[in-house]
Amino acid sequence: MAGPGSSFRDRTVLVTGASSGIGRETALAFAAAGANLVLVARRAKVLAQVATAARKLGATTLVAAADVTQPEAVASCFRKAVKRFGSIDIVVNNAGVLIPAPVVDLRTSDLQRMLDVNLIGALHVMQEAVKVMRRQGRGHIVNVGSLAGRRGFSPLGGYCATKFALVGLTEALRTELVGERIHVSLVLPGVVDTPLATAAQQDPATSEIWPAALTMPPSWVVWSIFLAIRFRLAEIAVPPGTGLIEKLAALAPGATDALLRRANDAARQLKRRRHPTR
Repeated sequence: MAGPGSSFRDRTVLVTGASSGIGRETALAFAAAGANLVLVARRAKVLAQVATAARKLGATTLVAAADVTQPEAVASCFRKAVKRFGSIDIVVNNAGVLIPAPVVDLRTSDLQRMLDVNLIGALHVMQEAVKVMRRQGRGHIVNVGSLAGRRGFSPLGGYCATKFALVGLTEALRTELVGERIHVSLVLPGVVDTPLATAAQQDPATSEIWPAALTMPPSWVVWSIFLAIRFRLAEIAVPPGTGLIEKLAALAPGATDALLRRANDAARQLKRRRHPTR
């Protein structure tokens, strides 16, 4: 995906979860827009491939392999970035995992894994980002949440819980930074065409809840991240308008529960009719 000209030229952008999916596409878009990149994820070899692609687009890159659940590893990434580039202008807090299961079958170990990455890992990144940006006197943090953080649904109850928590943490951080030149944005995508979504759609427990044909390309989320930074938006849903629909649904939660249940039941019946032997 091409970035919008040179709007981010010479700015330093740190992206977590940069090895694939939204993180990878975001990094490459910033590379095309002239930014310096700090690529963070656990898989160093895959990050190196992303770095190679980014350099072909003209970016200067730093590969900083780390597990965001480890606070010292996150702190080390930020130290390396500041040493290399002198500052960190933008942080895209994107790392996440999804382990589907109905609530009644949800294993605490799986929920803990999602909490460790989606919430606590995001917290580690936010805390380090604020430290650096306060020293600089400026910066922008973009937390990539999910529409699942505004409405719980099965069999993604555990994932929803972690994203609900991330929404609350983000809103709290925004209030703490009022009056400072550090902006915090929350991007809330629906189902995106990424390896994480593909794995969920191939899982029999989740394959029926969302038609694969309706998944969004990662570029939609990337442009929403760019918009959030350019216009200092507190929150943006992807596609636009879906966040409002969820908020309206919250006014009648019982009716929404019943509607979602009927929709899931209808999807299962349709799939059985199309694939009777499965």
